[in-house]
Amino acid sequence: MAVIDSHHHFWDPDRGDYPWMVGRMAMIRRPFGPSDLAPVLSDCGVSRTVVVQTWSSLEETREFLNVAADTDFVAGVVGWVDLTDPNVAVTIHDLRTSPHGRYLVGIRHQVHDEPDADWLLRPDVDRGISAVGEAGLVYDLLVRPRELPAALTLAQRHRDTTFVIDHIAKPDIAHHESSEWSASMARFGKLSNVHCKLSGMVTEADWSAWKPRDLQPYVDRVLEWFGPRRVMYGSDWPVCLVAASYRQVFDALAECIHDLSTGDRSQILGANAARVYQVPEG
Repeated sequence: MAVIDSHHHFWDPDRGDYPWMVGRMAMIRRPFGPSDLAPVLSDCGVSRTVVVQTWSSLEETREFLNVAADTDFVAGVVGWVDLTDPNVAVTIHDLRTSPHGRYLVGIRHQVHDEPDADWLLRPDVDRGISAVGEAGLVYDLLVRPRELPAALTLAQRHRDTTFVIDHIAKPDIAHHESSEWSASMARFGKLSNVHCKLSGMVTEADWSAWKPRDLQPYVDRVLEWFGPRRVMYGSDWPVCLVAASYRQVFDALAECIHDLSTGDRSQILGANAARVYQVPEG
C-alpha cells in the first residue's frame, strides 16, 4: 500500500525562531533537511510526505515550496500566513500563484502557544480562516485540550472548510489522562469536515519508557470518533526523535492498527492524506 507521512518538519535553528528548543528539546536543535529524512522514509516504505511549517514565517513557507519542487518525496506544504492580516487572502493568492505554489496544500499557526485559549474565535482570525477555506486549502489545528472548545466552534462555523487536528490534540499520555481531551474530541467526530492526525503521540508519552500499548487507548478512541477514513499517519519527525526514532514511531502506529482490515490500514497510512491534502499517493 502507498504510505504518506502527513506531518513532518525541516528546520535550521540558526535561521528561525525556536525558543522551545531548550532543556530536553535541545538535542534536536540542529538543521534537519531532506537528505536526513530520505533514508528513513525508504527504510519504512514511505513514498510521499507533507512538510509542515515550524514558525510564523512567510519566508519559511516560500522556502518549503521550493524544497517541495526540488525534493521528489515532498508532495505538499502546510505553510503559515498571518490570519489576522486584513490582506491575508491576497497573501494566499500570491503564494498559490508563485512558481511552486501548487505545492501549498494547507495553512497552520501555533495556536497552542497563544495566551488566549479562544484565539481562534477572534473576528480577525475568523476572517483569515474564511480566506483559507475559500482558497481551497486545509487548515491544520495545532491545539491542546485547552483550545479544543474554540476549535470546535470554529469548525462548526466553517463547514465548507477542511480542518485537520494535529497530534490528536496532544493529550497527556504520560500520565494516562484523557477526560478533558475525550470530552472535547468526541464532539469533533460528528463534523465531517474535521480529520485527525495520528501523530505526535510519543512526545506526549513518557519519553524513556513508552510502549505502543500506551498509545493504543488513544488511537482506539480517535478511530472510534473519526472512523478509519478521517485519520492519517504522521511522524512528527524530527520532533519525535526526543522520544523515538522514525522507525519506532512508524512501527508503533502499525502495531496499534494491526487488527484493522487491509483497506482501513491503507486509508490511514496513505489514502486519507492523499484525499484530504489533494496530493499523489505514489
